[in-house]
This record gives sequence, C-alpha cells and structure tokens, in this order.
Amino acid sequence: MSMARKDSPVLILGGGAWGLSTALHMLDAGYVDITIIERGEQIPSRYSAAWDLNKIVRAEYEDAFYTELALDAMEGWKTPLFGPYYHQTGYVVAATGRAPQKAIDHLEKALSSISSHPKFAPEIRQLNSSKDFKDYTWQYSGPLTGFKGYFNRIAGYAHSADALKGIWEHCVSRGVKFIMGESAGKAVELLYAGGTAFAASSTGTGPEKAAGKGRCIGVRTADGKRHLSDLTICALGAYGAQLIPNLGNFIVARCWSVAHVQLSEAETDYLRGIPTTNVRDLGFFFEPDPKTRLFKLCPLGTGYTNTDGRGVSLPPGDRLPPPQDYIPFEDEQKLRQLLRETFPWMAERPFVDQKLCWFADTADSEYCIDFVPDTDKSLVVLSGDSGHGFKMMPSFGKWVVELLENDRQRLARWQWRNTDSRGQDWSTSVSWRIGSPRELHDLIEDNSRVIKARL
Repeated sequence: MSMARKDSPVLILGGGAWGLSTALHMLDAGYVDITIIERGEQIPSRYSAAWDLNKIVRAEYEDAFYTELALDAMEGWKTPLFGPYYHQTGYVVAATGRAPQKAIDHLEKALSSISSHPKFAPEIRQLNSSKDFKDYTWQYSGPLTGFKGYFNRIAGYAHSADALKGIWEHCVSRGVKFIMGESAGKAVELLYAGGTAFAASSTGTGPEKAAGKGRCIGVRTADGKRHLSDLTICALGAYGAQLIPNLGNFIVARCWSVAHVQLSEAETDYLRGIPTTNVRDLGFFFEPDPKTRLFKLCPLGTGYTNTDGRGVSLPPGDRLPPPQDYIPFEDEQKLRQLLRETFPWMAERPFVDQKLCWFADTADSEYCIDFVPDTDKSLVVLSGDSGHGFKMMPSFGKWVVELLENDRQRLARWQWRNTDSRGQDWSTSVSWRIGSPRELHDLIEDNSRVIKARL
C-alpha cells in the first residue's frame, strides 16, 4: 500500500507543468499537506520545459488513446482556471514541396487521426495550394512552395509561462507550500529509511543502484536541510535521473532549439490571430506575444542529447546550461527557410532569446507515471513527456491521483520500465522527427568555431 494518507506530508520535486498539476489535483482529492521543492528562484522556473512563451495544444495523434486524452485536456484549458492562458487560434499543419517522405507520411497520419473523428470532422479543411493556405491565413505573404496540408479549427496554443505562474498562485492560495531557490530548493539527495541514500551530482553519475532502496522518507536539499515526507513525487523532467539513476536507463534528456524575432507593435498587431503553424519538414511558429512582441519559432528535428560515459543523457549541471543565446546553424537555416516561405519580410531579422529547451524522452513517446520499484510505494516518478506533455497540464495530476488511489499503475504503457536502452539510438524511429541526432558537446564546439571565426 502507498504510505500516504490525505493528511500525510507529501513532497513534490519540481514546480513545472506536471508538478503543479499534480499539486492541484491532489488538493482537489483532499490532500492537505503538500510542499513543492523547486530549484528555480521563481515560478515559472527556468528549469522547467514550460519556461517558454507558448506550447502547441492539439489532439492529432497516431494513437487514439492520446487523442482522447488531449481532447479531455483541451476541455480543461477552457475552464476559468486555465482559460486565460489558452488561445484557440486554429492549427495549420503542412509539408513543403521538398519534404522527405517521412514528413509527408506523418502529416497524412495526423490528418487521418482526426478527419473521421466526430468532434473534428466538421472542423477540418484540406489545403492543397498556396491560395488555400492564404484563404485561412491572409497574412502569409511568402510563396508557400508546394505546401499541402490542412487547417484544424479545434486547436491552438497555451501561454506556458503564464499558465505556470497562474496555477502556482492558485496553489499558494489553497495552502500548498513552496521551497524555492538554488540552495533551498535544489534536491540533491533522496533519503531512505535505514539511512541509504543517493546523492545527485552535476552529471548524474554515481554508483549503480537498484531503482529504489526501501522506503523513501524525503529529500535533502543543497542547503543541507532534510525535508521528510510519507510520499515523495519526482517531477523533475529531464533532470529526474540525477536523483533516480535507473530512470536514465529508459529516459533520455533531449533538447530542441527555440528562437524569437522581436517585432514592432504594428507588426505584432498585423500577425494577431494567425493559426499556430507547423510545417513538418521545417518548424513551427505561433502568433506573437502581445506583451513582449516576441514571435516564437522552433525547428523540427531529432534534438540533441548530453550523454555521459554510462550512456545516460542529462542536462548540463550549470545554472545556465551552455551554450547561451545560440542555436545550431542547421536549425537557424531551417527557421529562415520557414520564414522565407511564409513571412519573407521577417526572414533576415536577427534571432533573439535563443535557447535549448530540455525535455524527458522515451523511445515510444509514452509517459512514465508510476511508483519506483523497491521503494514500498513511497516514491513516485513522473517523466517521459517526450515533447508532448505540456498540453496535458489541466488533466495530468488526475492521473497521479488515480495511481495513488489504485495503488498501482494499471496502464502498462505508463508503468516503470525495467529495460535498459542506454547506448541505443532510437531518435530517428519516432515518426514525427526528421533529421539526424547530435550531442551537445558537438554544438558547443561548433559555436566556439563560429565565435573564433568572427574574431
């Protein structure tokens, strides 16, 4: 049995989308003693994958299981609590005339997943020419060379950083306690009954241990303080294997590039209301943020890893992981081509606020929501967002509560895995990722060469 009663002390490690959602739903289920420990100095935290302007909210999945989950989450985005952060702008999905077959196949599967769905069917329009695309988005001024795709009215995006801040404030108002900061809020060691523990290092390397070592009784933070609990929930995303080493056997920390263009007030108004646009062989973008006037773009690809000598990938241990204000040259080229095809007037603008966004990836893009083995059901891990986890924020915590109430994970797809996929490169087998994987140290070396070339 799980050790947690409704009045038991509960620790949630990580104040990102999944940690906050878990606290919210545990409150609704009657838990009264919840503390979130967060390394960031504030929420939204720079250590969360949701520390960002916006994330796509859509229900196109090759697996109908996730389509239904996303539809349920989208209803959550329309409630008074989450609604201020949701924008149903519609969703354009396309492939260019130069797209590889893999991108075209994925687009067709995405369309197939919703075109016969009773909720979506009346809201889908196929787009087969440049004119078709411009009928739905009159602001597109580029050639849209060979573009084919569709428009889905029931989709859009959520303002992720604002959502984190809003749910954090709501949780505080209902009594959830927060311990934050690089010293007080950085979990460095899980504590176990009997004194066994695992201490995190900056790289996540450490002694090989079983998944757990008996009942987890809390955590020690970087300031040396011990925080005791009957239930500890690890929601650290890409950083999870620093505290639970065997998580790194099947969870890979991976990052993608993010860039922005600074617009004027008039340009921001001009692009207001454009649909979230995803060009499968280039990248995606959103309507500009009215507060900052930033226009966000992300290239599509297989992402980048930071693999250590054990075959485990974790984000760098630095407070601000390198490289800073930089994206790889090949990603920049994709984004500039995306702009030349859609908004050529923006194509040569400088990119600002460039960064790498880290997430926790699995080979089959399935989540892990389960008790850690051999911990007497005192330690839960939430991981494996695989780049499609944020949209589930309104619903996610409900699945954690179900785990606790059922006393086990009934869904095989979300169970802890005893497989070891370290050293295996499965990134290109994911249907919606185009390109070849690379390591972070290669990017840093590339960046150093560019800087030297400019001196």
